[in-house]
Amino acid sequence: MKIAVLVSGRGSNLRALVAATRDGRVPAEVVGVFSDKPACAALAFAREAGIPALARAPKDYADRDAHDDALFTEIARVQPDLIVCAGYLRIIGAAALMRFENRMLNIHPSLLPKYPGLHTHAKALAAGDAEHGASVHSVIPALDAGPVLAQARIPVRPGDDPDALAERLLPREHALLVASVALVAEGRMRLRDDHLLLDGERLQQPLQLDADDRLTGATA
Repeated sequence: MKIAVLVSGRGSNLRALVAATRDGRVPAEVVGVFSDKPACAALAFAREAGIPALARAPKDYADRDAHDDALFTEIARVQPDLIVCAGYLRIIGAAALMRFENRMLNIHPSLLPKYPGLHTHAKALAAGDAEHGASVHSVIPALDAGPVLAQARIPVRPGDDPDALAERLLPREHALLVASVALVAEGRMRLRDDHLLLDGERLQQPLQLDADDRLTGATA
């Protein structure tokens, strides 16, 4: 499977995914890395790893649709089977999503449907949640609203602040993304607009990442 990755920042999830494709845990190849931030660290990592990488800055385009069109035209050139949004911080318009319908995953740092959008760690703390986590979901035009493939959970500890919570969640995010992409790359998980299929059966609840970094759950 050929994977394109969208990034906006330091690229820690990208690093985890590339490592997993190269050591055999994910039967796929990252064939391109794309960004809205020309100076982001994730692009530098990709180039050092020998992966084609480029950015298209939104300020260079008239509007969101024009930027999306330019960026996703470049993505189309690498002919990806799957696009993974790994810390990509822009909302993607419906026209761009239609070009890759049912071929896009996103990792989001909350237990969706809780806290779509930004500042999820602060929101979880403000709400007094006992647990927090991350979700991998199929991308649809509505923000962070596509069917959820899998989740990782961590307890919220007394004294946690948003930075501490984010730091403790990050390694679970990495494991969650790798395990989720592996299911898709192996052909076991198929994406649909309103549901997901695992081994040909409709997924009723998100899979859960266990302590051994394996996804567990059931279909019905």
